[in-house]
Amino acid sequence: MRFEPTDKAVEVRAGSLIGEAAHEAGIDLNMPCGGQGRCGRCAVIIEDGTVRRRSSLRLSDEDIAKGYALACQTVIEGDAVVMVPPQEKIERRLTTDKTAAEVTVPFDYDPLRDQPLRAVYLEIEPPSLADQTDDWSRLQRALRREHNIDGVETDLPMLRRLGSILREADWRVTAVLEMDAYHRPDGPPRLVDVVPGNRTERLYGVAIDIGTTSNVVYLVDLLSGRVEVQRVDYNAQIARGEDVISRIIYAGKNDGLGELQSLVLKTLSKLLERVAKRARIETTDIYKATVSGNSTMLHLFLAVPPESIRLTPYITTVNQSPAVMAGELGLDINPNATVDCLPGVASYVGADITAGVVSSGMADTEKLTLFMDIGTNGETVLGTRDWLIACACSAGPAFEGAGVEHGMRATLGAIEEVWIHSDTFEPTYRVIGEREPKGICGSGLLSLLAELFVTGILDKSGDLQLDLDTPRIREGEHGDEYVVVWADETDTGGLASKHDIVITEVDIDNLLRAKAAIYAGYTVLAESVGVDPALVEQVLIGGAFGQYINIEKAIQIGLLPDMPWEQFHFLGNTSVRGSYMALLSRNVRQQISEAAGRMTYLELSADNTFYDQFTSALFLPHTDIAQFPSVEEILTNGRTETTEREKVCAA
Repeated sequence: MRFEPTDKAVEVRAGSLIGEAAHEAGIDLNMPCGGQGRCGRCAVIIEDGTVRRRSSLRLSDEDIAKGYALACQTVIEGDAVVMVPPQEKIERRLTTDKTAAEVTVPFDYDPLRDQPLRAVYLEIEPPSLADQTDDWSRLQRALRREHNIDGVETDLPMLRRLGSILREADWRVTAVLEMDAYHRPDGPPRLVDVVPGNRTERLYGVAIDIGTTSNVVYLVDLLSGRVEVQRVDYNAQIARGEDVISRIIYAGKNDGLGELQSLVLKTLSKLLERVAKRARIETTDIYKATVSGNSTMLHLFLAVPPESIRLTPYITTVNQSPAVMAGELGLDINPNATVDCLPGVASYVGADITAGVVSSGMADTEKLTLFMDIGTNGETVLGTRDWLIACACSAGPAFEGAGVEHGMRATLGAIEEVWIHSDTFEPTYRVIGEREPKGICGSGLLSLLAELFVTGILDKSGDLQLDLDTPRIREGEHGDEYVVVWADETDTGGLASKHDIVITEVDIDNLLRAKAAIYAGYTVLAESVGVDPALVEQVLIGGAFGQYINIEKAIQIGLLPDMPWEQFHFLGNTSVRGSYMALLSRNVRQQISEAAGRMTYLELSADNTFYDQFTSALFLPHTDIAQFPSVEEILTNGRTETTEREKVCAA
């Protein structure tokens, strides 16, 4: 098997998949659906040889005639030559330390009170014939005498390095200690590192968020509590699955688990190198990491098999994992540093949610609060400082641009906002990067669905109105569709020639199911504790996608409850903020554990009322329009020409 244009060759057994052969040859193919043949993004061109296509989903007859095949679904039956097209690159506008708002220290921080790490300077009396005390006991003695620190423990790797460090430093060293090792308030201090000279002016840790889509690293000065550098990059696991289920499936294939762990560690290593370089330190100067993320991401990070997460009765291997050493894990910081994965609650309510509940202030408020993280799994928490109940609904990846005919990630060329004129039915749109569009991302799809509905192009059932006087509504290959962008105005092309960017009734159905699942989730959650959803005093929205949600349009489609806009608060990445707060303070770390412990988990698949609520929410905005009075007013009285949408359309 030979791959062009790299001219790499590899010998594999007949019956192997092209994707497997590419992996053996060191060629990175994107498989965002986890190799299930659903996304079509691993398409290659068979230039010569014998292969058998097990599936041609996402390929047209014209594509197949040109030799295209899905690498994850095509079996090698003899010698072959395969051309690998340029792989899709992610170019989303990610926040870096150059563009992000400064992260303020979240509380009155005192490192001696709040922070378990210490850096202390020691001038140790050298050994002599008169004093033949061993090196380890000599260091312990200096800690007792100079800093009143007793009972220090260490491990074998540290002992192996201790003697040479002490002698090379002429017995003048800085000892880095973790004062309550292994999260035991009464635990013994642990020696993390010994470095030459007086280095007490610097002490660093990192707060990490392992998101399904992106990974975030905060480099934190533990003496001041300040975030020195922020870095973010896409999780390299995306190439093996865009959603958690795809990755769980991939993890169960061959060495898929090891590969997925390697990919996320590779992403984090790159980020850690960047933050260290910017701060002019070495990665080995980082002495602690706190890590948040959903349950699947943390399982993959620790290389714990996640298979049981997707199988009834949906149980994790661990919700509160023990602390591990960075060297054991392969995380590129000081090998003796503690890596603390924050606790989760259930398979689909992970540490990202518990960290968010605490960092958002929900765990400490008397207001009846709804906390939401809108994504593939719509996690929702309802409660106050006295009680918390959580659920997760499988919304699917539609609002992330997947499972939609011309959906895409929020990268350059993605339509992120749409307005439609109510008289002409002509669209106006905004594109990431201000260029010709390639497709529509999640925020664009949400916006488009709302505009189609309020302008009368869609009825409440989600059906396109074919009798309207516009060429943009037509019958397409997959049923009725609305043309958002004509082909000659696009930057498409893909496997064949340029094509129109459309939204089909199948796409609309997927979007309706996604929004219905989320709405039904928090409705059932409220009903389960006898609370009227109308009594909710504030809605806190976390997560990356939440930053791009247009409140008005989310209410218009029935995704969010119809409440005054000032009651909604978009908080950005509450997961990494919770990780940052836990890194700074042992008390916050304990609060996150307590929040996880008192959070009741409601399994929606076992609740008979969820299906009823889901069915009712499959309409725009809902079968009971009275639940959405602001939308009812728009439909009854229409819009005025002074609305933002009409202004944009007129322009």
